[in-house]
Amino acid sequence: MKRLFWIVADSLGVGALPDAADFGDRGADTLGSLRRSGHLHVPCLAKLGLFRCADGVGAFSAICGKAAEASRGKDTVTGHWEMCGIISPQPFPTYPDGFPPEVIEPFCRATGRGVLCNLPYSGTDVIRDYGETHLRTGDLIVYTSADSVFQIAAHTDIVPEQTLYDYCRKARNLLQGQHAVGRVIARPFCGSFPFTRTAGRHDFPLPPPKETVLDAVQRAGLDVIAIGKIGDIFSGIGITRHIPTRGNEEGMAAVGQVCSENFRGLCYTNLVDFDMLYGHRRDVRGYAGALNALDAFLQVFLPRLGAGDALLLTGDHGCDPAFSGTDHTREYVPILLWSPSFDAKDIGVRDTFADMGASVARLLGAAWQGSGTAFAGTDV
Repeated sequence: MKRLFWIVADSLGVGALPDAADFGDRGADTLGSLRRSGHLHVPCLAKLGLFRCADGVGAFSAICGKAAEASRGKDTVTGHWEMCGIISPQPFPTYPDGFPPEVIEPFCRATGRGVLCNLPYSGTDVIRDYGETHLRTGDLIVYTSADSVFQIAAHTDIVPEQTLYDYCRKARNLLQGQHAVGRVIARPFCGSFPFTRTAGRHDFPLPPPKETVLDAVQRAGLDVIAIGKIGDIFSGIGITRHIPTRGNEEGMAAVGQVCSENFRGLCYTNLVDFDMLYGHRRDVRGYAGALNALDAFLQVFLPRLGAGDALLLTGDHGCDPAFSGTDHTREYVPILLWSPSFDAKDIGVRDTFADMGASVARLLGAAWQGSGTAFAGTDV
């Protein structure tokens, strides 16, 4: 295999995991909610086998199945790390009552600013409720969610984006050990009330604690092209080129552009809008429309792939837009692996997302001895 295009539709879950109740997610089903909405029209994904991934019946033309998450989490970093061979038995810390003084006080000293909120909050609600106080005082809006995140919101007139990023780096340096959250996230906003979040979000995750499949592919002398927030998720480690994007449309355009290049290796993409714009905001119609747009892109993209190319499409967790609350949901994710040179095959239910990374390494001829069992490759 010369080129492998790995696309993660951020939060595309296909049904609750057996342990979903432990996470408060019994009955969650992202894809099921979209299908029931009447707004979903994805003929290309259906032909590949997306619906078969979910319920084990129906047509398929790809190598298809679904994967359970072996890690104890349901967030972006945990999901992507597991895909690439790092299984996390311990979840990242969360803060349902806000961050303790031993976190907030050093942060205030490091930035020279006070803190507002310090509670779990919706990102749009928090700037509505605290934005004007922030403008008046200059204090930073710090908030979290059910996920392991330390989020900092600030108006661009008060804190320019680059300064906000510097504050996030200071927070990242402080949040270690028992307070090593998965991600520190910059959330700039602008305008007057009601305020608008800008596209300048930037994530500052922990670096991977050990080697990933990306390192193995790079070590084999191949390209590892990261599109969207993939570069942030892996802290740039194991990546030869990073293409930043702001949203699904730019992400798909970047994939199309890379497809026209004569590279050899992996192109790894995260399409964030499914989660950020539609899942968390519980917008079923918007989520369905975004998946319809991905389907339309694939109808044009797949005919461009040659015998030495492949597409791997999956999710990293769920975020059921018809479920209660606003947080991620603990779900299976689909596996769709297609190439003009592959025969269709139902691979059933995999025990871990890491099987995808092991398959990527094998298909690209990269040595990988870590977690995961390949379901595709010359000697499988």
